[in-house]
Amino acid sequence: MTQSKPKRSLQTRIVRAEDQITPGFESFAVPVARASTVVFPDLAAMRACDWRNDAQWRYGLHATPTSLALAQRLAAIEGGKHALLQPSGLSSISNVYFGLVKAGDDVLIPDNVYSPNRDHGDWLARDFGITARYYDPMIGAGIADLIQPNTRLIWLEAPGSVTMEVPDVGAITAAARARNVITAIDNTWSAGLAFRPFEHGVDISVQALTKYQSGGGDVLMGATITAERELHLKLKAARMRMGIGVSSDDCSLILRSLPSMQVRFEQHDRSALAIAKWLKARPEIAAVLHPAFPDLFRARGRFHLLTSNPPYISRLQYDSLALSVKKFEDQRALLADEGGLAFYHAIAKLARRGNILTSDGLVVLEVGDDQAKAVQEIMQAVGGFSKTEIWLDPCGKERVVLATNSANLTN
Repeated sequence: MTQSKPKRSLQTRIVRAEDQITPGFESFAVPVARASTVVFPDLAAMRACDWRNDAQWRYGLHATPTSLALAQRLAAIEGGKHALLQPSGLSSISNVYFGLVKAGDDVLIPDNVYSPNRDHGDWLARDFGITARYYDPMIGAGIADLIQPNTRLIWLEAPGSVTMEVPDVGAITAAARARNVITAIDNTWSAGLAFRPFEHGVDISVQALTKYQSGGGDVLMGATITAERELHLKLKAARMRMGIGVSSDDCSLILRSLPSMQVRFEQHDRSALAIAKWLKARPEIAAVLHPAFPDLFRARGRFHLLTSNPPYISRLQYDSLALSVKKFEDQRALLADEGGLAFYHAIAKLARRGNILTSDGLVVLEVGDDQAKAVQEIMQAVGGFSKTEIWLDPCGKERVVLATNSANLTN
């Protein structure tokens, strides 16, 4: 006599449903797997779980099939082997700091670094006993003279935020490796497409996925990418202990945007080059530096207006200039994180070394794929400038820096 299954209540049948799903369904989209608790097949499997094994599921905070798919694809794009996801680009920077340095350690940071990274270094120095020193990003192999016995980490940016210097990454990483110092680069500007950090000796690449990878301006996320397993495990342990995780739904949005990332990136690149050539031919332009010109990398659609004689231009005038550049809403689809805009950027706290940065502020213009419209808006906005110098962001964002000796800006 066959023993029948015990009758289950309606609630049990809902919670522990025995779904009969036809196998074989596939689609181009990665399924969204949401979870906090992970169900193990048996007790032995749970007890055998090892956090160092990326192939094991432990808890939804640490990984789901959706987040792991995104991490693997990001590592492949960057040329690395391992990737960890964090809820923002700054969180990725924090993951590097707390995974690698401790009280008494020394960190070298380029003077043109992303400002929240600078703030992070200052905070660690003030409250955690870390020494944070800032170096000339163009120092190259000379950084060897700055490395101390307690130096544990050297940050790089290529290009540096706001002022856009492109360092000799290979020379810096070679000096660091000779002294067993780990290097980490904020590679957000290039999205892993225009610059391959691991081919230049970098140990860790940090990405703000909020930009190119997201592509829609509606997702915050970051990533740390590595080629060496031991370094990956150090970052993974710190990430786990700090309780850092990401949403599978957010991961799915970035996964949806990844296939178009290179197309978007290359269109921004073409727009920047066209405008750079146009600016180079303008009689009122003193100089144009663009990634397509010798010794520079590629870029995308951001422009900076930088005054070189601050007494002539007030903060109010800066704001008036920003407001005079109307939003390029029709270019939203090709912008990495902003739908075409202008905003003020204070840079007074960056103590530079006799280079282009001699003012206390700039206006950043985001431009997409419409070259003619961008030219029209730029000329309308800077019509009062008497002398202008233009720089385009080397490697990662199309930036034009319009530097003036004097100006008379009006609404």
